[in-house]
Amino acid sequence: MPNEVDEIGPHTRFHRWFLFPIGRVIAWLLFLILGPIRVWNRSRVPRSGGLLILANHLADVDPVAVQLACRRPIHFMAKSELFEMKVLGSVIRAFKAFPVKRGEPDRGAIKRAVQLLRMGEVVCVFPEGQLSADGKLQELKPGIALLARMAECNTICCGLENTNRIMPYGKVTPRISWHRTHARWGEARKFDKSAETEEIVGWAEAQLRSLTKQEG
Repeated sequence: MPNEVDEIGPHTRFHRWFLFPIGRVIAWLLFLILGPIRVWNRSRVPRSGGLLILANHLADVDPVAVQLACRRPIHFMAKSELFEMKVLGSVIRAFKAFPVKRGEPDRGAIKRAVQLLRMGEVVCVFPEGQLSADGKLQELKPGIALLARMAECNTICCGLENTNRIMPYGKVTPRISWHRTHARWGEARKFDKSAETEEIVGWAEAQLRSLTKQEG
């Protein structure tokens, strides 16, 4: 797996001008049928430079929703098991996602994320580390603080709502949700290497709770 991580590079012109536009059209059509997506405060997303996106995790369609909400191509940090699936693994590799081993510190994945961010790329992480069974925000993993400190780039949160109506917890096939899907962007913030883990994780949790209307 480390060798596979090392091979993941920045998005090319082929990705930016061909693969992603085609993928966006297909994804928009699917969401139009299953649960039209509404994006809030898209203008808050920095147009250039390294960007770390932190999003809550409700369903397996969340990466598609985050990419639709962001005009810039995204590298997703995805659980390593997905790369072992023949069709899905090929698709996510084509879009330059990279694997992370769950349940243990994965230095290779962290190194790759930081390298991409320092190259000016966009990386998305789901800091809960797993899907939420009840839709409520779970405890965030402290590893996000390490990423934010090491990359010293802008960090922004994206709050997702109703993606779990399209693909409920435990289901493997999507369905029509009869509800609009929402993706809300918070305010971008840059942390330096002196920032405490508690400060970064606390900020991210407060942002995601506010964006998903789970305050308090």
